[in-house]
Amino acid sequence: MERSSHALVTQTGTWLVDPVDNARVAELENVAGVIQLLDRHNRDCAQLARRFQVPHMTLPGEPIPPFVFIRISRHEVALWWDEKRLLVCAEALGTARYFRAGDERLAVHPLLRLRPPELDVHPEVILCGHGPGIFDGAEGALREALSTSRRRIPQQVVAAARAWRSRAGAR
Repeated sequence: MERSSHALVTQTGTWLVDPVDNARVAELENVAGVIQLLDRHNRDCAQLARRFQVPHMTLPGEPIPPFVFIRISRHEVALWWDEKRLLVCAEALGTARYFRAGDERLAVHPLLRLRPPELDVHPEVILCGHGPGIFDGAEGALREALSTSRRRIPQQVVAAARAWRSRAGAR
C-alpha cells in the first residue's frame, strides 16, 4: 500500500498524522496529539494516542495552531501549515505507483479523478498518506495533478493494473 505517516514538530510538540506504529514512533518525545485526516485511516491512531496519553482528533474541523484543515470530502480533511507552506493529504493526493498515471509525480486519488478536490494553497512541500512526499516543485506538481486528473484516467487505470500485477507476482 506504500503507506506513509508523518510527525510534524511544532512549538507545542510533535503531532502524529495518520501514524503507523513502528520503532521510529517509539523514539519520539513531546508528542502533542494524533491527527487522523481520513475516517478510515485508523491505522494505529487510537493506540498511539493512548500510549502517549494525548488527544486523538479524527477529521478535525477547527484549527489546531499552527494547522488549519481543508475539507476534501465528508470522509477526509487535508492539513495546511501556512508558515511552512506544508500540505498533508491522507488519500486525496498520493505518489504511490497505483495513484499515478505515466510520469506524474503527484496524483489525485483514482476515485477522485473525475472531481478533484479544490485546494487553494501554495505548498512548498506535500506529504501524502500513500507514497513519498514532494519536496521540490510541490506547487507545480499540485497544479498539474489537479488540472490533468480527468484526462489521465485511462493511463492511471493501466498503471494501477501494472502495479497490482507486479505486486501479485512478487508474492
